[in-house]
Amino acid sequence: MTTKYDDGLGAPRPKPGDSVVLIDAPPELLKGLPIEDQIAISEMVGKPIPLRKYDDTGRAELQFGDKNGVIHFVWVNPHLIRIVR
Repeated sequence: MTTKYDDGLGAPRPKPGDSVVLIDAPPELLKGLPIEDQIAISEMVGKPIPLRKYDDTGRAELQFGDKNGVIHFVWVNPHLIRIVR
């Protein structure tokens, strides 16, 4: 099943390389992750981050560094991201 993008405002789907923000880190995204990853992802909510690509199911791949310099990858449903204008 492919995940569709719908920001509720009719904006175009962000393209790889676009700057996006993660608008939420819902419990189902964080569940089962190590606490360090949960904290890092939660701290990225609302901050600009480049969209790397979409996977085969349509999830958006984001990569970012935390305050300790650790690189994180997270795959999210596209409804959780918004393009930065």
